[in-house]
Amino acid sequence: MDFNVKKLASDAGVFFTRAVQFTPKKSWARQRRLSWMPTWRTCSLELTCTKNWTEKIYRQTEILLQPNPSARIEEFFYEKLDKKIPSRITNGELLGQYMQDAANDFGAATPYGSTLMKVGEYQRKLGETEREFMQTSAISFLTPLRNFLEGDWRTISRERRLLENRRLDLDVCKARLKKAKVAEAKASAMPDFQETRPRNYVLSASASALWSEEVSKAEHELRVAQTEFDRQAEVTRLLLEGISSTHVNHLRCLHEFVEAQATYYAQCHRLMQELQRELASLSGDTFPNTFTVTPSISAGPSGVAQSAMPAAPHSKAMEADGLKIEEVQAPAAGTRKAKVLYDYDAADATELSLMADELITVYTVPGMDPDWLIGERGNQKGKVPVTYLELLS
Repeated sequence: MDFNVKKLASDAGVFFTRAVQFTPKKSWARQRRLSWMPTWRTCSLELTCTKNWTEKIYRQTEILLQPNPSARIEEFFYEKLDKKIPSRITNGELLGQYMQDAANDFGAATPYGSTLMKVGEYQRKLGETEREFMQTSAISFLTPLRNFLEGDWRTISRERRLLENRRLDLDVCKARLKKAKVAEAKASAMPDFQETRPRNYVLSASASALWSEEVSKAEHELRVAQTEFDRQAEVTRLLLEGISSTHVNHLRCLHEFVEAQATYYAQCHRLMQELQRELASLSGDTFPNTFTVTPSISAGPSGVAQSAMPAAPHSKAMEADGLKIEEVQAPAAGTRKAKVLYDYDAADATELSLMADELITVYTVPGMDPDWLIGERGNQKGKVPVTYLELLS
């Protein structure tokens, strides 16, 4: 290892010099010297505010797109190692795969298996849509924010630190020049020289010349330091004033992110509507009226919400041609128990009145509307609306 004592001592001296210059005793002088740019404080505060909020928005968007912290850490290491991030299956795709595998085991021809197969297919489609949304958002929104934090912000911070060092160097040159001028003035104002001591005059003249040379050297160093400071100040000013263009760029990216979200949710809504129609066609015979839209919530006269009380289908419109209730016989297989959810008053002799929470036996017969079932309670029998029942078995 190359250990240079002189360089170490020099660096230590620079460090302590900087520490002395940053002491609170000279804070008033620092504020006065920063008046070279009137908008310095405003631009610096705006830059810091932009960095802080951009960092928070970036982190929270990452959590929104990838809630799994382990996956985020893995992606971080892949980016730092400059390697391609492996394709990862989404939760929706994984759920759809499990459903389809279960359907194959249960039997795709059974009602439960066929429904699992269909729902699994649409879950995989939802997962693929989510993957597309994550990729689009990462490219159009996260990448520009990360480029600002890792690129523009670091560049501006580096230039600001460099400007501060140039200012401290300028202060050192000013202090050196002031010290040289004071010493030159003292050398020129020596006490009266007597002829008995001509040597003092020679020494005084020699010292004055030396300090004059030192003053000239300090003035040259000050001019150089001032030039470097002015150049760095101009570079930093341009970078700080360019923060407005950063806001414009982030605004455009924000619009693209919202557009990607709108497209994603619209595709999810469309897929779920298609799935509802598919399930309604598959389950119409087994679970009548399962996937129909229920009425909106409204308050009745007693103040109780009426959303849970569905409207019964029109009895006459639903009555099968020539169907006589007294002639209907329960099938040997296919009867089920059902729990009554709400009170129901029969509209005519073909219907069966219901009381909430009672248990009845229900079944269907060929030719009946799927919104109605045949209900039996003891010796009583009649049509009952499906929406008032909870099928148990």
